Amino acid sequence: MPMSFTLTRTDDRLLVNVDGQLVVSNRQELKQAILEEVEQGARLVVVDFSKSPYIDSSGLGALVSLGKRLRELGGDLRLAGLNDDLRTLFDLTRLDALFPLYATRDDAFAGK
Repeated sequence: MPMSFTLTRTDDRLLVNVDGQLVVSNRQELKQAILEEVEQGARLVVVDFSKSPYIDSSGLGALVSLGKRLRELGGDLRLAGLNDDLRTLFDLTRLDALFPLYATRDDAFAGK
């Protein structure tokens, strides 16, 4: 299943809607697009995975490196809309300690 994504930026806030699986074949494209926005001043990045059923280990790695870059710049990477399987994956890999996980994108922007 091919993945597509859209970026919507408002001031220093960036919303990333992911549609499809985040896997080895497309992770670099997504990472690069987000990094370009971060280099231009985006500091609060919310990635909405409500239309994404699956993330592989390379996709997780891309998120980890994006999160690290944002923290270096004083920013924050937040994840929203993860299904139960993805939440379990983040729990098992302890990545839920690295990324705040939110039910919805609105919660993620609000930090609730």
